Amino acid sequence: MSVEILHSGFDGLKFTLQAEISPALRHELIEAKAYAKASNGEGEVKVGGLVLSVRAGGGSCFVTHTGDHGAIWMFQDPEHRIPNNPGITVDFRAFGLATGGLRGAEAHFRRVMAALAIPYADHQLRVTRADFAVDLLAPWFEPDRMALVVPPGTKITEYAGGNETATQATGGRVTGLRAGAIANRQLAIYDKRAEVIQQRKMGWLTIWNAERARRDLPPLDLADREASQVWRFEMRLGSKQLRNRFEMQSWEDVHAVIGDAFNDALGRIRYCAPTSDRNRSRWPLHGLWQRFGEVIASDLHQNCCGVLPSDVAEANRTAKMRELDRQLLGLFITRAAVSDVTEGEMFEFMENHIAALQRHCDDHPKTLGERLAKAAGRYRWV
Repeated sequence: MSVEILHSGFDGLKFTLQAEISPALRHELIEAKAYAKASNGEGEVKVGGLVLSVRAGGGSCFVTHTGDHGAIWMFQDPEHRIPNNPGITVDFRAFGLATGGLRGAEAHFRRVMAALAIPYADHQLRVTRADFAVDLLAPWFEPDRMALVVPPGTKITEYAGGNETATQATGGRVTGLRAGAIANRQLAIYDKRAEVIQQRKMGWLTIWNAERARRDLPPLDLADREASQVWRFEMRLGSKQLRNRFEMQSWEDVHAVIGDAFNDALGRIRYCAPTSDRNRSRWPLHGLWQRFGEVIASDLHQNCCGVLPSDVAEANRTAKMRELDRQLLGLFITRAAVSDVTEGEMFEFMENHIAALQRHCDDHPKTLGERLAKAAGRYRWV
């Protein structure tokens, strides 16, 4: 049974905090949110050397983020508080956790709180979600719903087919399984390669190839599914486990207890190798599940993959540029076809059309600088 671990570490971490923003910060967030609504983009708040991108939605809350390697920060409006809701919610991004681990997440949290000058104590934190994932290169594997052994009453969802829609049918290639509820504990086994391709999250390919390079192995070619099929095994723990059962109320609690919480979950949900024995509890563990458990049982603090955030950001930026180039080419081809341009005239048409685009740009009510700034504000790579 050939299997290679390409990455392991936290893929999600979410906190709530009983604290409030200052009146000055509230005023800046109101202005930035209003700008986001008016411009159909994002506003910005710059404070203490930090840049917060502010979104238009969120109702009475302020929804902000600090980029792909930071977190989503949601602030309650102190003057329009929703009763019993926490003042601050912090949802750390997957790429930041993959490259910096728990220590990096904690450092980011404390840096942002200091920049925003929000007073708090560690015991005011409540951990509401934590995800731990292991990416395994195993082209021969396909998830089997019958191999899941879960507590009675646990909901299991199977995904099949190229569009990964939930189905109860058995036809089509199975691309994922999900068992349990996110508020409690949930296991997800899914085709991570397909997600990377569909959502163009090429930063994960950079992370996987960095691990292979450390082992003197060639990089993965995602075009060859049989040689690059990556399955993600991911255990997700929600507030019923982290906040209620294990009572995680500070960063110190997370570092001290999070391993116990995940090991406990592994004892309640498992993926087996089915046999003819009618007693499912006696089925042996599947080889991939054993590897998954071994990683979780190890020191969970050692999750930094060794890839710099800038490497992942550059991979994501390059993927976006290629996506936009393909869209531009498609638009040019359509425009040329409408104008009865022949194949031999295509490149001359593209070159001459630049003047027409420039005229449209000059006639636009907003300046080119304003439009560039708005477009640039939609993407935060670091």
